[in-house]
Amino acid sequence: MASIFTRIVQGEIPSYKVAEHADFLAFLDINPLARGHTLVIPKKEVDNLFDLDDDTYGGLWLFAKKVAAAIGKTMPCERVGVAVVGLEVPHAHIHLVPINGIYDIDFSKPKLELVSEEFERISRQIAAEIK
Repeated sequence: MASIFTRIVQGEIPSYKVAEHADFLAFLDINPLARGHTLVIPKKEVDNLFDLDDDTYGGLWLFAKKVAAAIGKTMPCERVGVAVVGLEVPHAHIHLVPINGIYDIDFSKPKLELVSEEFERISRQIAAEIK
C-alpha cells in the first residue's frame, strides 16, 4: 500500500506545496511544530532515508537546502532546524522547522492548529523565495 506521502505525490491527497522538482517535493506539515514547518521528500517511495541511492540522497539534501533558505527568509526564526525521525510515515523525509531555541524542535510538544488560509499563505510565502 502506498504511503500517505506517495499519495500526496500522486495527487490523491491535497497538500500545501512549497517546492517541487522532478524527483523531490516539499510541503507544509499539517501538524506543525511552528509556522513554516515543512516536509521534504523524495518522490520515490523508500522507507529509510539511509536506504536511498546516493544520487537521490544527495539531491534530497540539496533540495532541502534551497527550501530551508526560503523558510529562513520568510518565517521569523533564529535558524531552520533539521530533523530526520522516520517513524511516523514509512517514506523517507526531512523535517525543516523554524526555531528560536533548541526546544522548538521537540516533537512531543503540542502541535499548532492552523486554518487552511494560513497554510496557504505560508506555503505561498515560502514558495515565492525558492531559487
